[in-house]
Order: sequence, then structure tokens, then C-alpha cells
Amino acid sequence: MRAVVTVMGIDKPGIIAGTSTLLADNNVNILDITQTIVQNIFTMVMLVDIENSKLELSALAEELNALGKRLAVEIRIQHEDIFNSMHRI
Repeated sequence: MRAVVTVMGIDKPGIIAGTSTLLADNNVNILDITQTIVQNIFTMVMLVDIENSKLELSALAEELNALGKRLAVEIRIQHEDIFNSMHRI
């Protein structure tokens, strides 16, 4: 199963490292990643495979949310189908 992870906040060291480490520690594979910084605002979108994750999607979302609070950024994860439905024109 694939999911989309989004990260947004003020740029600072450790955002990519923290997010990717949490995912790797839970056996989540990053399939694609894009990130940009505009006027010190950091944004990142990851397409991830959570098929072999140690955590269910809801528990993984809680872990990412807690990490986001520690990093002072917003981190969300959504099932790919939900993300695509919400962003369909």
C-alpha cells in the first residue's frame, strides 16, 4: 500500500533526516521525494510504500505528528487514494 507524506514549516537542519529516519526505522520505503524551500518555507512530499511497515497507518501518522511537533513542522500521511481524491481537479 502506498501513502503520501507531506511536510511543511520553517526551514531548519534535520527535517529530512528526522523524517526519513523515522520512516526507515519502521520499514517504510521512500519511493519518490521532492522538496523545496521558498523564502525559508520548507515543503516536502514523499510517496512511500507502507506495505511492510511495522506500524499501522494510524500509528505511523501519530509518530509522524509527534516528530513534527519536535521539529516545529507539520507532517501528515495519507493513503495515496485519499490524497489523489482530495487533489483531483
